[in-house]
Amino acid sequence: MLPAALRMRRSEEYARTIRTGARAGRDTLVVHCAVDALHPEPHVGFVVSKAVGGAVVRNRVRRRLRGAVIEQQERIPDGADVVVRALPPAATATYAALSEDLRSALGSALRRADRRTQRDTP
Repeated sequence: MLPAALRMRRSEEYARTIRTGARAGRDTLVVHCAVDALHPEPHVGFVVSKAVGGAVVRNRVRRRLRGAVIEQQERIPDGADVVVRALPPAATATYAALSEDLRSALGSALRRADRRTQRDTP
Protein backbone atom coordinates (compact mmCIF):
# COMPACT_ATOMS: atom_id res chain seq x y z
CA MET A 1 0.00 0.00 0.00
CA LEU A 2 1.26 3.44 -0.89
CA PRO A 3 1.49 5.63 2.23
CA ALA A 4 -1.32 8.22 2.40
CA ALA A 5 1.17 11.10 2.44
CA LEU A 6 2.50 10.00 -0.97
CA ARG A 7 -0.86 9.61 -2.74
CA MET A 8 -2.06 12.08 -5.29
CA ARG A 9 -5.77 12.59 -4.70
CA ARG A 10 -7.13 15.51 -6.70
CA SER A 11 -7.74 15.50 -10.45
CA GLU A 12 -6.25 19.00 -10.64
CA GLU A 13 -2.92 17.59 -9.45
CA TYR A 14 -3.03 14.90 -12.13
CA ALA A 15 -3.93 17.40 -14.86
CA ARG A 16 -1.26 19.93 -13.81
CA THR A 17 1.44 17.27 -13.59
CA ILE A 18 0.61 15.77 -16.98
CA ARG A 19 0.26 19.19 -18.64
CA THR A 20 3.34 20.93 -17.19
CA GLY A 21 5.62 18.11 -16.07
CA ALA A 22 8.54 16.52 -17.85
CA ARG A 23 7.68 13.24 -19.59
CA ALA A 24 9.70 10.07 -20.10
CA GLY A 25 8.29 6.98 -21.78
CA ARG A 26 9.28 3.33 -21.91
CA ASP A 27 7.69 0.23 -23.44
CA THR A 28 5.19 -0.36 -20.64
CA LEU A 29 4.64 3.07 -19.08
CA VAL A 30 5.04 6.83 -19.24
CA VAL A 31 6.16 8.92 -16.26
CA HIS A 32 5.19 12.59 -15.91
CA CYS A 33 7.10 14.57 -13.28
CA ALA A 34 6.75 18.17 -12.06
CA VAL A 35 9.04 19.51 -9.36
CA ASP A 36 7.56 22.73 -8.03
CA ALA A 37 7.51 22.39 -4.22
CA LEU A 38 3.83 23.28 -3.79
CA HIS A 39 3.86 20.79 -0.92
CA PRO A 40 6.63 19.45 1.33
CA GLU A 41 6.38 15.76 0.37
CA PRO A 42 6.24 14.03 -3.02
CA HIS A 43 2.89 12.95 -4.46
CA VAL A 44 2.43 9.96 -6.79
CA GLY A 45 -0.61 9.03 -8.87
CA PHE A 46 -1.41 6.22 -11.31
CA VAL A 47 -3.39 6.16 -14.54
CA VAL A 48 -4.32 2.71 -15.82
CA SER A 49 -6.94 2.97 -18.58
CA LYS A 50 -9.25 0.34 -20.02
CA ALA A 51 -6.85 0.03 -22.95
CA VAL A 52 -4.60 -1.94 -20.57
CA GLY A 53 -7.28 -4.58 -19.99
CA GLY A 54 -10.22 -5.51 -17.82
CA ALA A 55 -10.62 -4.56 -14.18
CA VAL A 56 -8.62 -7.52 -12.86
CA VAL A 57 -5.70 -6.79 -15.19
CA ARG A 58 -5.79 -3.04 -14.48
CA ASN A 59 -5.76 -3.62 -10.73
CA ARG A 60 -2.87 -6.10 -11.02
CA VAL A 61 -0.87 -3.56 -13.05
CA ARG A 62 -1.69 -0.80 -10.54
CA ARG A 63 -0.58 -2.97 -7.59
CA ARG A 64 2.69 -3.82 -9.33
CA LEU A 65 3.34 -0.18 -10.17
CA ARG A 66 2.56 0.82 -6.59
CA GLY A 67 5.10 -1.69 -5.31
CA ALA A 68 7.72 -0.46 -7.76
CA VAL A 69 7.13 3.16 -6.68
CA ILE A 70 7.56 2.19 -3.03
CA GLU A 71 10.94 0.67 -3.93
CA GLN A 72 11.94 3.90 -5.73
CA GLN A 73 10.42 6.42 -3.31
CA GLU A 74 13.81 7.57 -1.96
CA ARG A 75 14.68 8.84 -5.45
CA ILE A 76 11.63 11.12 -5.64
CA PRO A 77 12.51 14.57 -4.30
CA ASP A 78 10.36 16.51 -1.85
CA GLY A 79 7.76 18.65 -3.59
CA ALA A 80 7.65 16.48 -6.71
CA ASP A 81 4.44 15.34 -8.35
CA VAL A 82 4.72 12.10 -10.33
CA VAL A 83 2.05 10.49 -12.49
CA VAL A 84 2.72 6.96 -13.77
CA ARG A 85 0.59 6.11 -16.81
CA ALA A 86 0.47 2.43 -17.80
CA LEU A 87 0.47 1.50 -21.48
CA PRO A 88 -1.25 -1.61 -22.92
CA PRO A 89 1.97 -3.73 -22.91
CA ALA A 90 2.01 -3.36 -19.10
CA ALA A 91 -0.77 -5.97 -18.96
CA THR A 92 1.60 -8.77 -19.95
CA ALA A 93 4.80 -7.38 -18.42
CA THR A 94 6.40 -8.99 -15.39
CA TYR A 95 6.93 -7.11 -12.14
CA ALA A 96 10.66 -6.97 -12.88
CA ALA A 97 10.05 -5.41 -16.31
CA LEU A 98 7.62 -2.83 -14.90
CA SER A 99 10.01 -2.01 -12.09
CA GLU A 100 12.94 -1.55 -14.47
CA ASP A 101 10.89 0.62 -16.84
CA LEU A 102 9.73 2.73 -13.91
CA ARG A 103 13.28 3.13 -12.57
CA SER A 104 14.56 4.20 -15.96
CA ALA A 105 11.67 6.51 -16.86
CA LEU A 106 11.57 8.09 -13.40
CA GLY A 107 15.27 8.91 -13.60
CA SER A 108 14.86 10.51 -17.03
CA ALA A 109 11.75 12.49 -16.06
CA LEU A 110 13.39 13.77 -12.86
CA ARG A 111 16.49 14.92 -14.78
CA ARG A 112 14.31 16.73 -17.35
CA ALA A 113 12.15 18.31 -14.64
CA ASP A 114 15.26 19.45 -12.78
CA ARG A 115 16.66 21.04 -15.94
CA ARG A 116 13.35 22.83 -16.51
CA THR A 117 13.32 24.10 -12.94
CA GLN A 118 16.90 25.39 -13.21
CA ARG A 119 16.17 27.05 -16.55
CA ASP A 120 12.97 28.75 -15.30
CA THR A 121 14.40 30.13 -12.04
CA PRO A 122 16.17 33.50 -12.27
